[in-house]
Amino acid sequence: MSTSSNHSLTLERGLRVLRTLAEQPDGLSVSELAAELDTHRAGIYRLLGPLADQRLVVRGAGGRYTLGLGLLELASAVRSRLQEVAVRELRILADEVRATTALTIRDGDEAVVAAVVEPTSTNMHIAYRPGLRHPIERAASGLAILAGGPPRPGERPEVELARRRGWAQTAGELLPGATGVAAPILVAGHDTEASISAVWIEPRDPREMAEPVMRAAQAIAAAL
Repeated sequence: MSTSSNHSLTLERGLRVLRTLAEQPDGLSVSELAAELDTHRAGIYRLLGPLADQRLVVRGAGGRYTLGLGLLELASAVRSRLQEVAVRELRILADEVRATTALTIRDGDEAVVAAVVEPTSTNMHIAYRPGLRHPIERAASGLAILAGGPPRPGERPEVELARRRGWAQTAGELLPGATGVAAPILVAGHDTEASISAVWIEPRDPREMAEPVMRAAQAIAAAL
């Protein structure tokens, strides 16, 4: 086996360790990890060493390993990059559709508005602040994030519809009198954690609004 193949295999096994620990908040011992990954303890020790050095895993009481703070730092950097790229596209989108646009990020079972951009030249538009939270299964922005993932038991019919057409639509679920459309930011190889949306109050055709929103979401994904 070539050196590059060995490195690829080691990386894959290291990622499997992280994913396995992510499913076990109380942590796992080396023996338990070996059993989960169907390998021997010596191999697990070799994987845990570099992960611990980078603070991606941490050894706690009783020798049990859990995910480390290094992962939070990486996630924070990714979100900062996402916000930087998204705001640039949201500014363009807001002026194109003459509506307020926003980036929404998933936080567990909730959705959090991370950035809001208002159009520069309209007679009237919606205004709201970043930091607004709502259930993930509510509002177009949350439904779009769910639509970017696989079907789940009991999900709203609107999520399945959004999954088929590439965008979600709701009216009055988050802001009274407002209609919104949203598209997921789909990055290959990653779970869908964010969406962008456009929100307005006057009569408009949501299908016409959805096209530029989807294009902007694709542009953000391509830049990440």
